[in-house]
Amino acid sequence: MKLKIWLKIWLNNYMKSTIKLKTYLKYDYIIEKHINPHLGDYDLYELNVTLLQNFFNTKMQVGNLITASHLANSSILGIYSLLKNAIKDANNYEITKVNNLSKIKLPAKCEKEIDIFDKNEQKKIVSYCLTSNKNNYLGIIICLYTGIRLGELLALKWSDIDFNNGTLKISRTVFTISQNGQDYAYINPPKTKNSNRLIPLPDSLLETLKRNYSQRNSDYIISTKAGKMVENRSYQKTFQSIQKRLAIRPRNFHTLRHTFATMALECGMDVKALSEILGHKSPVITLNRYSHSLFNYKMNMMNQIGKSLL
Repeated sequence: MKLKIWLKIWLNNYMKSTIKLKTYLKYDYIIEKHINPHLGDYDLYELNVTLLQNFFNTKMQVGNLITASHLANSSILGIYSLLKNAIKDANNYEITKVNNLSKIKLPAKCEKEIDIFDKNEQKKIVSYCLTSNKNNYLGIIICLYTGIRLGELLALKWSDIDFNNGTLKISRTVFTISQNGQDYAYINPPKTKNSNRLIPLPDSLLETLKRNYSQRNSDYIISTKAGKMVENRSYQKTFQSIQKRLAIRPRNFHTLRHTFATMALECGMDVKALSEILGHKSPVITLNRYSHSLFNYKMNMMNQIGKSLL
């Protein structure tokens, strides 16, 4: 059986009902754009070590479909993981006995360096958003002071806020896909089980939300003039335009989440508590991702210990 035929069967018959739509579309893209053009016409038994290694070497060097330059390590590992699981299942279902993926040498997985907005940039962003007459700019403040993801923000409804107890409930997320030149928004449960969470809101943010609640024109906290959900790319463009207007070095929207996490650690927030607020699977993920932010905290603690020597 040719690899492209098996991948189609594997994705639609065995995976589609067990994964989220966003994941399904991601897998379909990887198969159609990265794997099939190079390996799709080979039979499963022909996938030897040399062929597979050459495929991944090429992807490492010129695998970026936009720039024709090297493909990011995380993308390489994503292709590898998909292919490994598909071939493993082919073995389990006795479609093939060959699986050489474990013999392939891949680039080491490395965390991207975390970028954040500094204190001055934060003040500029907050001041601009609060003094603007654009109600949707409130979303930027929410993300900066809660660390929620963009998809979670755009799916938020006013009913998710408990004004009496001062909490924000995260129970859904939205993502956008493009089909035939059209963008479509889909609402899903959050990224992981841990992403379903209740976040305590700072008093100042709660008061700001109360003021905007009285001016609402939609069930959604961030909405279009017609009261509909705002599309992901549109809101990202809004954020980019704000940075340009404020002469701030442009960063992506996720930088707000990184900035919140860094602020929380620098304020002395417990890593486990921060992990729960961010919706991470484990505090270890939080610790590994933001360990750089703990240096000042470590320094302060060491100075406190040092005082006992005086």
